[in-house]
Amino acid sequence: MAERVGIEAGVSLGDGWASDGASASGGRAADKAGQGVVVAFGQTMKTLRMRAGLDRAEFGKRLGYSAATVASFEQGRRIPSPRTIDQADEVLGADGLLCLWKEQVERAQYPVFFQGMAALEKECIELLMYDSHVVNGLLQTEKYMRAFLSMRRPPLDQDTTEQRVAARLARQDIFDRRPAPLLSFVMDEAVLRHRYGGKEVLRGQLEHLLLIGDKRNVEIQVMPLECEDNAGVNGPFTVVTRKDGKKFVYAENHANSILDTEPEQTALAAARYGIIRSQALTPRESLGFIEGLLGSL
Repeated sequence: MAERVGIEAGVSLGDGWASDGASASGGRAADKAGQGVVVAFGQTMKTLRMRAGLDRAEFGKRLGYSAATVASFEQGRRIPSPRTIDQADEVLGADGLLCLWKEQVERAQYPVFFQGMAALEKECIELLMYDSHVVNGLLQTEKYMRAFLSMRRPPLDQDTTEQRVAARLARQDIFDRRPAPLLSFVMDEAVLRHRYGGKEVLRGQLEHLLLIGDKRNVEIQVMPLECEDNAGVNGPFTVVTRKDGKKFVYAENHANSILDTEPEQTALAAARYGIIRSQALTPRESLGFIEGLLGSL
């Protein structure tokens, strides 16, 4: 049986993030609970702001936001980052009251089906990721994120888009974590050729991949279209290793997502990833391949 991580055993890795709601009633209830946390935090922030004698414009100016954004925070329509919560606590002289909400608010910024994986990312020592449709969220530039999210149907509202972008950017702190986790990405060549958002968005994304690929704890590999063998034909998946050595394997399709902890399944997934990695271009060859694609734009 799959271990329950976070609030559900089935969660999404978020590149993906394609099924924007859990199919089970428990997932919907958890979504509502998360929204309740955000609303309660916003009401607390508003109460403290008014007690401090600040209007939204002045408070926003001190935080670096507009009055409209402050209103979104206070009404629970937009989720502030942990850093913004720290700033707000200091500006309002809340003595840590707002900071007490940080963990709950941070968890609520992710779709309910991704919260378990988000928790695993924060404590992993290794991530092995195979992608065949879009650039993995941990590697996406902000412009690529916005282009990708803008294609969602039905369309996402602006506040949800901003929330998703902020959450995805926050996840990328993993590249600067110490001690650094080992991060391996294999992606199909087609992923690198889709011009989501246009040529300039793709150009920026490819340049970003080259920068990230130079990090000592990161390996980026490309599975060329001409490759005659690909053990990843069953689709994208991720293998996560936690600090205690326990492994998890995540996979999703259009309607479902599963986070499995059965030793046999995690071992098979890790072995499959090893085969995929051996079939793909080496990290050095892959960076050269990406440079070639960049030069052809």
